[in-house]
Formats: sequence, C-alpha cells, structure tokens
Amino acid sequence: MHSASVVEDLNNLKPPPDFDTTIRTNCIHNPSLRYCNSSDLNEIFKSTIVASHLCNESRNPNCVETFPKIDLRSRPKIAPLYLSFSFFWKYCPLSILSIDLSNNSMKGSFPIDVLQCTQIHALDLSHNELTGDVPIHSFSPLTNLTLLNLSYNYFSESTMSDTEFFKRFNASSFIHSGLLPNQKKFTIKAIILLVGFPIFVILMVGCFWWLCFVRPDFLPRVFRRKNKFTPLMLKAATDGFSRENMVGKGEGIDMYRGVLRDGTQVRIEIYRDDISRESQRRFEEECKVLVQLSHENIVQVLGSCSRRKLRAIVTEWMEGENVEIWLSRSAPSWKHRLKILMGVVKGMCYLQEEWPEVGYDLRTSSVLLSDNLRPLISRFKVGDQSSSTRKIHKFGVFLLEIVVSSRLSDESKSDEVGFIDHIRKHYPGNLREVIDERMKMTETSFDQAKQLIRLGLMCTDQSGSHHPHLSQIADILTRAYESWNVLASPTHKRSPGDRGKGHKRIQSR
Repeated sequence: MHSASVVEDLNNLKPPPDFDTTIRTNCIHNPSLRYCNSSDLNEIFKSTIVASHLCNESRNPNCVETFPKIDLRSRPKIAPLYLSFSFFWKYCPLSILSIDLSNNSMKGSFPIDVLQCTQIHALDLSHNELTGDVPIHSFSPLTNLTLLNLSYNYFSESTMSDTEFFKRFNASSFIHSGLLPNQKKFTIKAIILLVGFPIFVILMVGCFWWLCFVRPDFLPRVFRRKNKFTPLMLKAATDGFSRENMVGKGEGIDMYRGVLRDGTQVRIEIYRDDISRESQRRFEEECKVLVQLSHENIVQVLGSCSRRKLRAIVTEWMEGENVEIWLSRSAPSWKHRLKILMGVVKGMCYLQEEWPEVGYDLRTSSVLLSDNLRPLISRFKVGDQSSSTRKIHKFGVFLLEIVVSSRLSDESKSDEVGFIDHIRKHYPGNLREVIDERMKMTETSFDQAKQLIRLGLMCTDQSGSHHPHLSQIADILTRAYESWNVLASPTHKRSPGDRGKGHKRIQSR
C-alpha cells in the first residue's frame, strides 16, 4: 500500500506555486543543501515526495522536523523501489546519518547511489545477495562513516586490506562477504599450488621427455630429430612386431613391414644382438652415412634406431619382389634382364664415385625390384674394406645368375666356384646348355648373352688378371642396352619424382 502511494504521488502531485521561493529561501539559510545548485524544480519536488514517504517508512518519530535514518531492513518488497529513485539519492537530505538496507535478498551489483549520502555515519548492506566489485574509491568522500556492514554477500575478493579506508573497520564488517580472502580456501589453494605445481611441472617435463625421446612422431615434423626412430615407434609401426608383419628372418636379423604414424610404409630390419658401446657408436656413424644415399637404384634409407639391445634400419617399402624370386617365378625377357643389370651398374657407379666407403651386397636375394622393374641395391656396409676387385667379382656372379638357367643359379648358392667352373666349361661353344632356356632368344640377343657371359667370367676370374674396370662394364652394358632401344621405352622413362637426378649418365671412358 505504501509503495503504491509514493508512486501515485510522484505521478499526480505538482510543485505548489511558491515552491521555487521556498527552495531559494532554504538555500539562503543553508547553501550546503544538495539541490541548491540544481535548476530542475520538478526533480527536486519529486525528491521531497520520496523523502517524505521514506522517512515515514523508516519509522522516524518526527518527519516534519528531521529525517535522521533510512531503515528498510527486512523490507524486500519496497527496498528495491526506493533504491531505484536515483533523483532522491542525488539530493539526499543532509540530516540522514544512518542507512540500513540489510536482510532484503537484494541481487545485483553494489547500490552505488547510496554513497551520494556522503554525510552518513552508518551503512548496513548485510544479508543480501549482492555480487561484483565494491566501489572502494566511491567511499572516499564518506569521511564520517564509522559503521559499515557488508557481511553475507557475494562480492568479488578485493585487495581492500591494502586500502587505508577499510583499515577503519574490523573483519566483522565483512564476514562471508566474499571480500576477505577465505582462510580455509586460501590454505587449500596454497597446498594445491605448493604440491600441484611441482607435480604439474614434473608431468610436463615427463611428457616432453616422452615426446622427444620415446614417441617423437607425435611432435610436429619441425621438432623431430631427423632420421631417428625409437623402439616404441617401431613397435607401433609393426603392431607390436607381430608375426603378420614379419617378412623375413635371418641370423640375428628380423625384417618387418611397418606403417609409420604419418602413413608411410617402411621396411624395418631389426638387429637384436647385444653389442658393445663402441660397436653401437660405429653403427650410429654408419647410419648417418646411409641416410645420405640418394640414387634411383639404391633403396632410400629413412633412418635408424640405435640401442645396445635393439638396433634397426628403416628403409622405404618396395611392393615388388627381389631379383631371385623374380627370376624363379617368371620367365623374364632378355631386355628386362638387361634393364636390371644396367640399373645395378648405375647404382654401383654412384657409390664408387660419391661414397667409396660404402660396401654393398649384390646377391640376387638382396637386390629389390620396384613395380616398374627398377632394381634397388638394398644391403650396405659402411667402412667396407672390400677391394674393387672383390666388388667386380660379386657383380660377375650376379650377372651370370641373371643370364643362366634358374637351376644353375640355385646351385650357385651352395657352390659358387662350381657354378662358375660349370659355365666356364661350356663357354663359348655350348652356351645354350647354360643360358636360361625360358628366354626366347634371337641371334642378336644370343650374341649379347654370350658377350655378357664372357664379361661375367672375366669379372670372376680368380687370377684377377682379366678383371675389367667398372667403367668398362658400364660401357658394355650401355651398348647392349641401347641396342634394344630400351632407353626410349615407357618402362625406362624416369618420373619427375625419381631420386638421384644429380647422378651423371654412365658414359664410355
């Protein structure tokens, strides 16, 4: 009822004719009145209406004479209404010394308008639901304020202990107000900080170490150690070194097919023998050389893993088979056999010219074939002390195995000397007995085969007096290869992405 009446009076009442005179008279007697500097008579008149109602609502004994306090505690229905009259607080009567708005469940931010009553001695906003920051700087003009109660609200924590103004009040003014740091929460936060932060740092360091040294493949490529693999990376790539991914096994060597985290298919050779630190160091040095090999007839070494109990070399994966299987399963034509020999010689020339310290294995079981029959030397030994004579001998055996029948080639695995002697006995008059009968030979191809068998026998001559140089071998093969016009065929054309573009074409010397 009372709130309705103040709203009705504000809407219906008009300033009396002599109101202007009354205001001027009051300001003459007391120039400090807040409305003395205002010319808005209508607003001033409204403030007097609100003051009259608010004085009575606050149970002041004689509102005609004085208005000492605003007491709206536990009046949740009308307290927000009177707080909304900003024009009243603008002209707050100088007689008001106490404001009590406690226990009204008021929500929202601090009611800053009440601080325009700068003369007050007491302010109680306790037991509400006020939130946000307390406008500390707006309290500065309230020099007479001695009693302040902001308890039981939800204000934001403040650094008010450093403010001179708040030092005038004790902690009881701010019980559960949210302003003072909660000692229990502070203790919990301190414990979490003192205990949790070191644990967090340890975990972060541990994670960083794990990423750098255990699974660097989870890092962006720019942060990875180039050409380095870890046991866990290889284990993940081979599905735990599963039997399904094993593609070969030898003495101390397991060979797997794997898929790296980025989808690259690789061939992984695992060496499980326990070695000394010096041998491990040499292995690491060898791998640093192997990853630099780049030629179209040499398998690309992607990197290595070096541990004393697990060493590995990771190379590109080739879908094709090796030369040994290729010869036994199919009946390759003469020009395809020439292509294999030509590619192998190109790889040998590259290694001799660029990496003379790198040895290689030229057995038909270790030379791989790509889908377009591009031969790839795949087994290496850095620091190999084999002489050029020994390397020529190995190539001679490889050449003979390419030309002769698969039956004789199989015999070479157990008796290399007997294999060579058998061919030598049939050279030159009875070569059709040793040349692979599955080939459809023309007179030209037979002559070339005869010439290459002669070359192979020269390469394997034990006396070494008739050994040709690698350049001579390259010349002979190049002439035979070009006579079949293989260089112009689609199967020989090199794609733009082929490696070894910088290698010079083999020329006669």
